[in-house]
Amino acid sequence: MLEECGLPYKLILVDIGKGDQFSADFLKISPNNKVPAIVDHDGPGGRSLAMFESGAILQYLAEKTGRFLPADPVHRWDVLQWLFWQMGGFGPMLGQAHHFLAYAPMNPAGPIVLPYAQDRYRNETARLYGVLDRQLEGKEHVAGGEYSIADMAIFPWARLHPRQEQDLASFPNVRLWYETMAQRPAVSRDIAASEDIVDGFTAESWAVSFGSAQYQKR
Repeated sequence: MLEECGLPYKLILVDIGKGDQFSADFLKISPNNKVPAIVDHDGPGGRSLAMFESGAILQYLAEKTGRFLPADPVHRWDVLQWLFWQMGGFGPMLGQAHHFLAYAPMNPAGPIVLPYAQDRYRNETARLYGVLDRQLEGKEHVAGGEYSIADMAIFPWARLHPRQEQDLASFPNVRLWYETMAQRPAVSRDIAASEDIVDGFTAESWAVSFGSAQYQKR
């Protein structure tokens, strides 16, 4: 979104494997200790404003810039319902697929392979891709008749379809949309800057991500 709007920004990486997300300074910005989060030093009334939760950040930036969220109420609510679909379903369920299909088998204490959980989230992921595929039938963009924050929210999750054990050939409308999205200059720049590779865990990074350090009372 920042790239698409041409807004100046400073990218600060948070090493979640080392627990940077639990630092006192970061928790002031993101109390749920999750990324992404932003601080707009030119917020409402010229004051600084911290924001967490990607959907809220996207809507905030859309309203701040007047871009990528239609003004027409019908199209606006179409975009927002698909943004909430990503936040409430597509993101959380695909995240669970990542955990049980890719991460749990990398547990440094010994691989954890739970066929029921794997089937559950692989199948739910496929169902959600099917919902998206039907929505994209005859459309260039997900909602509102134009490129929007709904596309921006959904694309990064679809980008990780191999980790979810999904073949986009089974979802031809999603595949066409995905290929079109990936060719946008701003999206290409973001892909180049944010490659997501997980090839293993240490005992420390596992505890921070999924174990005792993650659930420590703060």
